[in-house]
Amino acid sequence: MRLVIERDVPVSMSDGVVLRADVYRPDTSRPLPALLRRTPYGKGASAGGRSLDWMRLVEAGYCLVVQDVRGRYASDGVFRPFADDAADGRDTVGWAAGQDWCDGTVGMIGRSYEGVAQWHAAAAAPPALRALAPHVAAADPYEGWTYLGGAFQLGFCLHWVLGDLLHGQVERAGGTTADVRAVTEALDGIDDLYRAPWRALPLLDRLAPYYREWLEHPGPDAHWRGLAAAPDGERPPALVVGGWYDIFLPGTLRIPSPRSGDRLLIGPWSHCVTGGVFPERRYGLAADEAEFDMTAAHLAFFDRHLKGVSDEPGPPVEVFASGADSWVTPDGPPGADSVPLALHLDSDGDARTRHGSGVLCPGPPRREVTDVYRYDPRDPVPTAGGATCMTGMLVGADCGPLDQRTVEDRPDVLCYTGPRLDAPLVVSGQVVAELYVSSSAPDTDVTAKLVDVHPDGRAEILCDGIVRTGHRARLDGVRPPRPDTVHTLVVEAGTVVHVFRPGHRVRLEVSSSNFPRFDPNPNTGSTPLTLADAPVATAVNRVHHGPGRPSRLLLPVRPGLPDAHDAA
Repeated sequence: MRLVIERDVPVSMSDGVVLRADVYRPDTSRPLPALLRRTPYGKGASAGGRSLDWMRLVEAGYCLVVQDVRGRYASDGVFRPFADDAADGRDTVGWAAGQDWCDGTVGMIGRSYEGVAQWHAAAAAPPALRALAPHVAAADPYEGWTYLGGAFQLGFCLHWVLGDLLHGQVERAGGTTADVRAVTEALDGIDDLYRAPWRALPLLDRLAPYYREWLEHPGPDAHWRGLAAAPDGERPPALVVGGWYDIFLPGTLRIPSPRSGDRLLIGPWSHCVTGGVFPERRYGLAADEAEFDMTAAHLAFFDRHLKGVSDEPGPPVEVFASGADSWVTPDGPPGADSVPLALHLDSDGDARTRHGSGVLCPGPPRREVTDVYRYDPRDPVPTAGGATCMTGMLVGADCGPLDQRTVEDRPDVLCYTGPRLDAPLVVSGQVVAELYVSSSAPDTDVTAKLVDVHPDGRAEILCDGIVRTGHRARLDGVRPPRPDTVHTLVVEAGTVVHVFRPGHRVRLEVSSSNFPRFDPNPNTGSTPLTLADAPVATAVNRVHHGPGRPSRLLLPVRPGLPDAHDAA
């Protein structure tokens, strides 16, 4: 097939700013559907991004438009993350639909920020936009992107801005030699910045002022509402792709205005690597984006919605079930056909470390017991795998179901472990920890982590979550709890489709930090450490359990898995 490639095609926005795109299309006089990818990472890289084969898209009869978003690389204007993507997406979709090589229908593709840009464009409702495929992304730039449970996603946000948005772009945008050197040195010293993130602010204020805006708006206020994408019920169908170890999975699963034409695909992937995330790659299936034919899934979806091909674009829901090591096609999203199983926390009064007395049992314990631990922001619990996306010596192998035993040996980590299972336990949906807690501090964090304990003792993280107690109270419209008062806290620990095999055990970890994935709470209720070298305090935190305070882990359990199949 002969191709036509046009570089730096100018596209004027409604406010007069000119954005530039590269266009890849078959050399034919017949108009074809267009696929649009809007990226902040430079359109000169692979046209299909990290996950799609752009040549196959064009050979299948699509015109591919890859555009630098406003203020990035070849496009004019000022880059303000999330702020201009609705209007610019609308204008670009309209421009593409009006070209003589386009038949008037447009779809959108792209991962990460490119997926957010799709949701924003859909919110602007351009008539020509007929389908979108947001990949490992979230529609809400606040919850599940920048913050989670009120805690700032420090490890991701700091490295994303320095490494993906500034490094490599500063020089091209006319930055000084000093700026280029400062960004490089900041990345080289990222571990020191994780520990003292306020030191990066002078550099970021000069080159990325939006970063401070994120820090100065720790709650979902008008600032974030103005940046959110909220497509209405008339939006086009979406192929939503997520990963079990992707940092944006919570936001991915909050699909705006779900509709019947949507397709949900969740694989055993992380955000930042192309290789499989499972230890020793022991599963031997498509546990790797590079082994899953993502391009074929996209083509089937767009052929149906842009070309009217009658073949089904794939099952409405397709997920990889960890533990069972297979792809399954349930009748609905994770949790749709599950019922909660309550496992109650109990101990002899010391559930600290995996060697403590913490257990999970089917009924409430008969006596009131309190487990106590000290949380020191100067020595937070280290991140060990899970849904992370960052680099540095602090995090090492930074994503996936890593062994938690080193973390579980810390005295500031409570561990509650169930008995060895006699039969498979299928968990599908959102995992929740309902905890009765108190703290000596006016504000602190509570974390919850679901772990699969193997017969040999290996403790693999499945999912985790966090709640900043002051943030939770403000969302509920109440005052933050007074120090040392017992209150109920619900921690959403994440969503899984997982089979605990016979001989395995369920474990819940409870603590107050996960660093550098989240910024450490200073326990003062005052200035966060992301903004200043502020005072900190050690908190004495307590988890209460018993008949009057039934702290429990709620697992969404179903009787069995749907039929397994090979990845399509």
